[in-house]
Amino acid sequence: MVIALGLEGSANKIGVGVMKDGVVLANPRRTYITPPGEGFLPRETAKHHRENIIPLIKLALKEADIKPEEIDVICYTKGPGMGAPLVGVAVVSRTLAQLWNKPIIGVNHCIGHIEMGRLITKSNNPTVLYVSGGNTQVIAYSERRYRIFGETIDIAVGNCLDRFARVLKLSNDPSPGYNIEQAAKKGKRFYQLPYVVKGMDVSFSGLLSHIEKQAPKLIDSGEYTAEDLCYSLQETVFAMLVETTERAMAHCESSEALIVGGVGCNERLQAMMKTMCEERGATMFATDERFCIDNGAMIAQAGYEMFRANVTTRWEDTFITQRYRTDEVEVVWRD
Repeated sequence: MVIALGLEGSANKIGVGVMKDGVVLANPRRTYITPPGEGFLPRETAKHHRENIIPLIKLALKEADIKPEEIDVICYTKGPGMGAPLVGVAVVSRTLAQLWNKPIIGVNHCIGHIEMGRLITKSNNPTVLYVSGGNTQVIAYSERRYRIFGETIDIAVGNCLDRFARVLKLSNDPSPGYNIEQAAKKGKRFYQLPYVVKGMDVSFSGLLSHIEKQAPKLIDSGEYTAEDLCYSLQETVFAMLVETTERAMAHCESSEALIVGGVGCNERLQAMMKTMCEERGATMFATDERFCIDNGAMIAQAGYEMFRANVTTRWEDTFITQRYRTDEVEVVWRD
């Protein structure tokens, strides 16, 4: 029996999770929400996390009904992510490890998403589409690494959606991407946008610049509504992602696709991916907002897998790495 405490704070979510042998005992989370039209900056986000992390740890221990002495390992997000928020979480994690005399593990954020997705969906060896505010990658496991088959060459898909939400002054509560999704459901007219797939890679900055520039004119003229543009943006960027995922599945002869990351809760993306998988005779897996949005349990789960494989982080290596590639981690816990 292994109990892992996981702390996540790489972006605007601060989460603390407790995992016990693949079972979620607790997973509370708080989100830093800014006014409409504004993004979140590292300093203010880190301040939010500092104010919330201790109450969240106490709440997680209470929900899990465990005492500190029962915890086997402390796990924290090493990266990738925003520097200031990551540092705050790492400092608290190191402090807990010292106070409670526990081993510590620095977890790759992306691998946290993948391991949580595999656990919750019971998928075996899927081709993974990892889509969030800061990351967009198509990933498959091979020879002790999560190999990146394709990725964005500029901004992440979640960042693209968030930035267009700012143009439209949509609320950031609960998230700009969620409000784009709700608006898109009311869209009727499709506006043609640049479709940029380069082999296995995708690019979103050009089409974002185009729609940002055109949106005021199109809406003011009455030719298109804001809902039409949200619908058009979603359809275009998701089609790009489904195309590259399908190409990776064909290359890997994969019969499973798993969507992880915050954008992975989008029901339209899930529906498009499901259609593609059904046409291939494959199965599509996804989770809901409890586990696809950044959370502490996913860090605890990845740390739990690493700990069981006798992997811990040396004290002198318990720093953060803002640019921490998914394929840098040796995945010793998988065959």
